[in-house]
Amino acid sequence: MEARSGIFKGDDPFVIAQSWLREAEASEPNDPNAIALSTVDATGLPNARMVLLKEIEPAAFVFYTNYESAKAQELDAAGKAAFVMHWKSLRRQIRVRGLIAREDGPKADEYFASRSLKSRLGAWASRQSQPLSGRGALMAEVAKVTAQHGVNPKRPPFWGGYRITPLEIEFWADGEFRLHDRFQWRRSDPAEPWQVTRLNP
Repeated sequence: MEARSGIFKGDDPFVIAQSWLREAEASEPNDPNAIALSTVDATGLPNARMVLLKEIEPAAFVFYTNYESAKAQELDAAGKAAFVMHWKSLRRQIRVRGLIAREDGPKADEYFASRSLKSRLGAWASRQSQPLSGRGALMAEVAKVTAQHGVNPKRPPFWGGYRITPLEIEFWADGEFRLHDRFQWRRSDPAEPWQVTRLNP
């Protein structure tokens, strides 16, 4: 296969992903770390929503959510997920498919503590994905948990992270006449080496 060069060059897909995200942080107008996360429910019906990717680790991608939400229930049941991260300013995207595990330890505590106080109290107040009678009821719950937990709330037991360990990563860049550049990194198990293939547009 041809040697990869330019923005696709490198022997580590996580390093490439980190590099692309850094570029997007300088050019994307809002939330360069937004990803469209896809899951499936118990019937196999797909679900998709935007979440914020919080870290690209040396071997995984990490985001945080309410463990009682629909997305968390689907993640736990399937143990697999996919996401796409797209940047209009760069005309690039990264697609990921992989295995799911919870990040429910000190790292999750550290990230929760780094959030703004209002965001931490909001995490306590929101019963994510559950029916809500009105915004007034939500704000009343915020007031209630503020009185209960004060100015330094700990991470709720129902809130934490997920780590996606990829089996596939695709780097995509826009090309003239829709002749895009696509490189797929693929393996059948996280312990195996990556196989890199250029794909047709």
